[in-house]
Amino acid sequence: MTIAHELAHQLAAARPEAACVRVGIDLCPVASIAESLAHFGERFGQRLFTPQELADAHAVCGDAALHQRLAARFAAKEAVIKALDLPEAGVGWRDIELRRAADGRPTLALHGRAAEAAARLGVRDWAVSISHEAAHACAVVVALTGAPAPTPSDSDPTTP
Repeated sequence: MTIAHELAHQLAAARPEAACVRVGIDLCPVASIAESLAHFGERFGQRLFTPQELADAHAVCGDAALHQRLAARFAAKEAVIKALDLPEAGVGWRDIELRRAADGRPTLALHGRAAEAAARLGVRDWAVSISHEAAHACAVVVALTGAPAPTPSDSDPTTP
């Protein structure tokens, strides 16, 4: 367990109502994705990515752009695993899905064991950022855990 995770656990134990931030980051060589696709073909993509992730990645022209987009999605999956502290949990790659919001920004959808782990940790919101260029793709994810901030109606007993 990392020092950051230890501190997060201590904070959660001392103040369960407090919000906690969990962060994961990953860097993926684009060449690794390109080589795996060349060696294993479509099977590789179907094993790691959801149909929607593959469709989003294929929406660009050219193999170089495709490899960069898939590398960014793979980095996001690894970053989620790190944020949830799940390196040995046996989470399926497709249990972590990078989606595009209507405005184009990346969002996360978790399924199966990844969703269960996030629920156990009390994750209530995610932020994700991805970037890619010719040689590398990277992703940073931030999970916010803990009790949500009170709304005005929660703190005002006269509000119906």
